[in-house]
This record gives sequence, structure tokens and C-alpha cells, in this order.
Amino acid sequence: MRHDLTSLDVFVTVAECGNLTRAAERKHLAVSAVSKRIGELEALARTPLLVRQPRGVMLTPAGQSLLRHARQMLQLVQRMDEELGEFAEGVKGHVHMHAVASALTQFLPGDLEAFLTRYPGVQISLEERTGQAVVRAVADGSADVGIVASQTALLGLSALPYRVDRLMLGVPKGHPLARRRSVRFAEALAYPFVGPHAESSLSSLMVQGAQACGLALQQRIQVSSFDAMCRLVETRLGITLLPEGVLGPHVAAGRLRGVALDEDWAVRQMSIVVRDFSELGHIARTLVDHLQRAAAALD
Repeated sequence: MRHDLTSLDVFVTVAECGNLTRAAERKHLAVSAVSKRIGELEALARTPLLVRQPRGVMLTPAGQSLLRHARQMLQLVQRMDEELGEFAEGVKGHVHMHAVASALTQFLPGDLEAFLTRYPGVQISLEERTGQAVVRAVADGSADVGIVASQTALLGLSALPYRVDRLMLGVPKGHPLARRRSVRFAEALAYPFVGPHAESSLSSLMVQGAQACGLALQQRIQVSSFDAMCRLVETRLGITLLPEGVLGPHVAAGRLRGVALDEDWAVRQMSIVVRDFSELGHIARTLVDHLQRAAAALD
């Protein structure tokens, strides 16, 4: 079968959008043109690839198989274009990166700014995701590179060390723990927490820590934003557990107090994850090398 790369690209967009109309808008095509492309692919495959529903489409098993192969083919073509383009016009390309909030709020901004200053022709699409979602995105090819914390199950992905992340308690001014230099997690569990949303890697770590202590974790409120967690602690709705780099500005401004957490698991290794380093595109490989050098410079 001879597949057209444009049709495969349209099919991947339809699969990601789950809707022909949204896919057409993203690709700047008429819905009829998108539908025609899908029909041609189904004719080549001699089997349905999509199940049309009132509010969108779902992939058939054959469609799931085509999606996996289509992403691999499109990524291979992109890597070829990137490497050939480098000979003519310098380093150019597009890297899709997903990262957990801890890395995104502490380390990545500076590291990516330095990378893009050196390689201004490169574009990076960066999205914040939970650790599990980052792993899924890298595994299915929707992200080239991911950053996750050490406790995240990698599910067969390849990993390299990145930065070290240190967790500490944030407590309101005047709180019983505010004068302490360090506490064990069991002591902190006597107080209600302002926690991250349940699917985050930090939330899982807190639950595991409480279970290890044989105590209950009281989460008065859960929010998805680190900044919102700090603001809620400032209003005395509870204490929180966050990376030192996130709490630092709030502590420096005197809005809350930082207390060291005396637990081995409070120090986390951040990892760079990819599906297979040997198959990584040239630009993505260059980015991974840059991130590792940036981390090593702090050792």
C-alpha cells in the first residue's frame, strides 16, 4: 500500500482531536477534505479506521494500529528534514516536551532559555502534565521528551538523570511548626494539608509517606497550581509540601515559613525520559544533551 504523508498527518490530527471539525480547523482544511483523506486511508486499509459518533469519532483497533505507525513515520520524516536542514541553514526543528510542574516551575525555564538562545531556529512545544501523563505521552509518541520525578513508573521508557528536587513544608506565619528547622512527616501529619490534585506525582508521594507512617493524610483542599497552594497556606487553610524552589520566593517575601522535611524521600531525582535514545531526532537529542550539561554544571 502506498500511503500519502499528508493523509497520515491529517489522520493523526483527527485521532488527537477526536473530531473531524476540530481537526479540519487545526489543519486549515474543509471538513469534506478531511473526510475524503480518511476515506482514502480506509480504502487502502480495506477496513474502517474510525467509528463515527454524534459528538466525534473513535479509533477502531485498526485505527489504533495505524495511529502508532503513522506517528512513527511522521516523526522519522521530521527527523530527516531536521538533520538535512541543519546542513543548509543551521540548527532548526520542533521538539514536543511534556514535564511535571516541579521541573517546569524550577529548572526548565532557565535551561530552555539558554538552549533557545543558542539555537534560535528551534521551536519547543512545552506542556505541563502529571508524571503518569508525561510517561504516556512519550510512550505513544505525542511527546518527544519528558521530565518526571523519581517515583514515577517509567513503563519501559529510557531515562537519564536531570536535576535534584528537594521537598519542604510550607506553613503559615505563627503556625506551631513555623519555628522548627526540620520535622518528620509524621509530625506534619497532625495538621491539615493544602495538597496538589490527586493525579499528581507529588500527591502520590504524600499518600505513600502517610501510609509508611501508619497515619492518615488530612487534605483540607486540593488544587492544581503550586502558586494557589502557597496562597491558601498564607490564608491559614493548612500547611503544604512543595519543592524548595517553589516555596523560596514566598519564604523570602515573608509570606510563609519554610521547614525542612527530615525524610529520605524528600530529595527526588528528576529524570529525562524518551522512548528510545537511539531513535531520538537530532534536535531532540541536542536538547537532551543540553539539559544534562546544564544539570551537571550545578554538581
